Amino acid sequence: MPRRVRAGSAALLVLAVVIILTAMADSTMQPLPATAPDDRFSAGRALVHLKEFAAEPRPVGSRAGDRARDYLAGRLRAAGLEVEIQRSVGSRSAAGLATFGQVDNIVGRLRGTASTGTVLIAAHYDSAAMGPGASDDGAAVAAMLETVRALRGGPGLRNDIVLLMSDGEEDGVLGAEAFVREHPLGRTGGVLLNWEARGVSGPSLMFETSADNARLVETFAGAVPAPRGHSAMVELYRLLPNNTDFTPLTKAGFTGMNFAYIQGSSLYHTAGDSIANLDPGSLQHHGGNMLALARALGGTDLRTLASDHDATYFRALGTMITYSDRLVWPLAVLAVVAVAGLALAARVRRLLSLPRLIAATASAVVPPAVSAALAQGLWELLVSWRPAYDLMGGLLHRPRPYQAAIAVLCALAVLGWYLALRRRLGPAALAVGALAWFAGLGVLCAQAAPGASFLFALPALTGALGWLAAVLLRTPARARTVVAMFGPVTAAMLGPVTAAMLLPSLAGDVFDGMGLALGGASASVLALSGLIAVPIAELFLPDPATRPKRAVVLAVPLTALLLASVLVAIGLVADDFDADRPRRTHLAYVMDAATRTAHWVSADADPARWTERYVSGHDASALPPGYARGTLRTGPAPAIAAEGPRADVLARSGDTLELHVTAGKGARSVTLRLDRPITRATASAGRFGSVSVPVTGTRAGTWPAEIRFRGIPARGVRITLRIPEQDRIRLTVIAETDGLTAVPGFVPRPPGLVAATREDGDLTAVTRGYTLTGDF
Repeated sequence: MPRRVRAGSAALLVLAVVIILTAMADSTMQPLPATAPDDRFSAGRALVHLKEFAAEPRPVGSRAGDRARDYLAGRLRAAGLEVEIQRSVGSRSAAGLATFGQVDNIVGRLRGTASTGTVLIAAHYDSAAMGPGASDDGAAVAAMLETVRALRGGPGLRNDIVLLMSDGEEDGVLGAEAFVREHPLGRTGGVLLNWEARGVSGPSLMFETSADNARLVETFAGAVPAPRGHSAMVELYRLLPNNTDFTPLTKAGFTGMNFAYIQGSSLYHTAGDSIANLDPGSLQHHGGNMLALARALGGTDLRTLASDHDATYFRALGTMITYSDRLVWPLAVLAVVAVAGLALAARVRRLLSLPRLIAATASAVVPPAVSAALAQGLWELLVSWRPAYDLMGGLLHRPRPYQAAIAVLCALAVLGWYLALRRRLGPAALAVGALAWFAGLGVLCAQAAPGASFLFALPALTGALGWLAAVLLRTPARARTVVAMFGPVTAAMLGPVTAAMLLPSLAGDVFDGMGLALGGASASVLALSGLIAVPIAELFLPDPATRPKRAVVLAVPLTALLLASVLVAIGLVADDFDADRPRRTHLAYVMDAATRTAHWVSADADPARWTERYVSGHDASALPPGYARGTLRTGPAPAIAAEGPRADVLARSGDTLELHVTAGKGARSVTLRLDRPITRATASAGRFGSVSVPVTGTRAGTWPAEIRFRGIPARGVRITLRIPEQDRIRLTVIAETDGLTAVPGFVPRPPGLVAATREDGDLTAVTRGYTLTGDF
C-alpha cells in the first residue's frame, strides 16, 4: 500500500495516545479542602483527624495504640454513635506458628430508620511497629470519621451503619478474627466495605470481592464518583497468600468489596508511611468512594444485593464496563471462532499455510518467556550492583527508568521473534498465531479465572475481526482512495487498541503491587500486548521475501540493548538513596538474661556504614539457642538492666504442656520458640478470654515451632501447647520491646536510613532458655 511509513507512524501514535489516555483516566481524585460543602467528603477535614492519631507507630498493645483508640472512640461518641470497645484475644495460625494478641476493637453503630441489614465499614487503626502507618491504615480510619460527619449531616439512612476500627491487623488480622468469633455483629453478616493501603499514593482500587459479586459490582460502578479497579485484580488476589481483615470477615458470612491504593509502595511498613508522604488525592479517593457507597448501600434493601454469579468489570478510556460472567464463555468462544475464521480467510487468500500457522502459534510463547527471563535477569543484576535493593523486595523508590528498561527489553524480545521468523513463516501466520494465543488464554481464564478472561478474549475477538476486515478490504496497490491507503490499517488496529486499553495498565498495577523482584510477571503482560501490535512493524519493513542486510538485522537488538542500558544507568542515578527516599537496614539487640551476654544482630547482606558500627561478623553461635533465623551478622553489645521473660510450668500431662509466661517490665510482646513441632496452641489472658488454634507444619530457618503473643498483659498469659510426646524439650522465651534507645551507646540512624520491614528489627530482645525433661 502507498504511504506505508505515514500509516505506520499514525498507528503507533494512536497506540501511544490510547495508553496515555488510559493512564490519565485511571488517576486519583483531586483533594477537597476543609472548606468544602458539608455534604461532600473533604480530605482536608480528614487530615485534621489523621494528624491527631497517626503521627507515631501504634502497634497492637502499645501506648500509642491506646491513645489512638481513645481518640477515635471519642470522636465516634461525639458524632452520636453507639460505641463499644471490644477487648479480646485474637489469633492466627500459620506453618509452625501460632500468633495471639490482646486487641481493642472499636465498634461504632449508627442505627438505621428501617434496617434491612448491616453495612460494615472496616479499617484497622494499628500500624506496623516500624512506622506511623499514615496510609496503612490511618487514612482509611480518618476517612471513616469524615464519612460519619457527612452522613450525620444528611437524612437518616435506612440501614444500620457499623464502623469496625480493628486492632492487631498487622500481626495477622487478629482484631477482625476476634470480631467475627466473639462479637454479635460479627456473626450476623451483612455487606462489608474494607479499606487498606499498600503504598502512599495512587487511586483507590476495588481489588477484591466476595463470591457472587454481580449486584455489588453494579452498585459500585453506579454509586462511586471515580470507580477504579477491574475483575482481573480479584482473580489475581485470590491466587496470592496475602490477606487483610476482609478475609476473616467474608469467611464469617459477610459479602463485600475490598479497596486499597498501592503506588509509592517502597514506603510501605516503614517510617516513610507518614502524613508528609501521603497523597491527599488518595485520601480523597478513599473517602469519596466510602461516603458514596455508605449512602448507596445505607439506603437500599440489602436483601436485593444477593446474586448467584460474578461480574466482569473494567475501565476503557474512563468508562466502567460491566457484564455478567454468563457472557464470559460466549465471548471466549466467539474469540476462538473469529481467530479460526481469520485463519481460514488468510488461507483462502494464500497469506499463510496450516504448517506455518502451527509453527507461528507454537513460537509465540517465546517472547513472553524471554521477556520474563530478561526482567528477572535485570533484577538479579540490579541486586548484585546494589545489594540494598534486596531488602526492599523489589519495591523501589524511583523504579520508572528500570520499568522503562524492561519495556524496551520486551520490545526487543517481540521484535526479535517477529523479524527472525517473518521471512520463513510470513507476517500473516505470525499475526494469526499471536491472536491464537490470546484466544487460548481467554478460554483458559474462562475456566480457571473468569474475571480475567476479558484481558485476552476481547483483544483476540476485536483483533481477529479487525484483521478479517483488513483482509477483505485489500485493494490493488495502484488505488489511491482513502480506503485503499488507510482502511486495512484502521481495521487492523482494533485488536492492538483494545490490548492497549487493558494490558499496559495491568502491567503497571503488577509493577506497583509486586515490584521489580517479580518483574517477570509484568514483562510477560507487556510482551503479550506487543505480540498483538507487532504486525504494525510491517508498515516500516521491506517485502518479506527480501533478505535484510546484516547491518539492519544487528541494528534492532543493539539499539534496544543500548537504550535499556542507558535507562538502567539513569535508574541507578535517579534511584540513589537520600533522606526522602531512604535505604533500609535491619538491626536488633538480643541479650541472654541468664548469662547477661548481649549482641547486636543484623540480617543485612550488605550492611550500611551505620550498621557496620554494630555488627562485624557472621558468628551466630553465641546467640541464645533458638533465636537465630536465617543468616545473621553479629557484634558484641553492652548488657542492659532488664529482668527478662519467664515461663513457669503449670502442668504437663501426656502431650500437653501448660505454661505461665511473663515478658518483664516494659516489654510489649513475647515469643516462644521450641525445638519440637507443636500441633495446637491455646492462649488465655484472664478477662480478655481464651482462644485455641491448630498448628501444622514447621517454621523455616529456625526452630520448628513458634508462639507469639502481642500486647501481652503485665501479669502474663497462660500458654497451653500440644506437643507430640517428648522426653526433652528446649524452649527459648524472647521478651520484645520496641526500639533500641535503651541500649547504652546506641546512636540513632542518620538521615537516609530507615528500619527494614523484617518483624524482628528495631527490637530490644531479652531471652531466657529452658530445658524441659520428662521429670519436671
